[in-house]
Amino acid sequence: MSLTLHAMIPARYGSTRLKVKNLCLIAGEPMISYAINAALGSKVFSSVCVNSDHAIFADIASRMNVEFYRRPNELGSSNTKSDEVIYDYFLSHQEADVLAWVNPISPFQTSQEVSDIVNYFLKEDLDSLITVEEKQVHCSYRGEPVNYQMDEPFAQTQDLQPINPFVYSMMMWRRQSFLESYKKNGHGLFCGKFGVYPVNKLTGLIIKNATDLMMADY
Repeated sequence: MSLTLHAMIPARYGSTRLKVKNLCLIAGEPMISYAINAALGSKVFSSVCVNSDHAIFADIASRMNVEFYRRPNELGSSNTKSDEVIYDYFLSHQEADVLAWVNPISPFQTSQEVSDIVNYFLKEDLDSLITVEEKQVHCSYRGEPVNYQMDEPFAQTQDLQPINPFVYSMMMWRRQSFLESYKKNGHGLFCGKFGVYPVNKLTGLIIKNATDLMMADY
């Protein structure tokens, strides 16, 4: 059965740590434009949509020939949960079988990587996915070792079990599985068969503050 795949680029107007960060310039281009181009260039989506609480992003969507969806105002606050945004999108886009959240604050994610992630999601028959980094470093949690032993010789990093911190450059869900979980539990990010996909180090550069932005622009 052929699936309808949508890419959603979320663009909340407000931001606590970096004002209007999705419109900040990197190499002279608005940051959100990189995510739009990556989604378009992957050629795996039937629709690419900028999802925002503010009409200012409609102009960018129009110039780049992608859809614009104005989410309800109550989904534009800093307290809004990702689950709520996804649920609202699925309700307003009944045709979407699979939704990919392409994060505009990961400007170095490439079209090829987007395509690879989508193909992995489909190949593994996943219901939900989040991108991660794969790091071989000694890691502790609340003072306790996670992937090393304190009563053994200090392990070489190449021998450690990798840890996988979330990157969020892309997340994906199947419509039916997400909606079933959301209606039953009030959330659905980890619905059904969950998987992760390791991305490269540049993709893992997430823009959250002014320092991140300066690094990206450099």
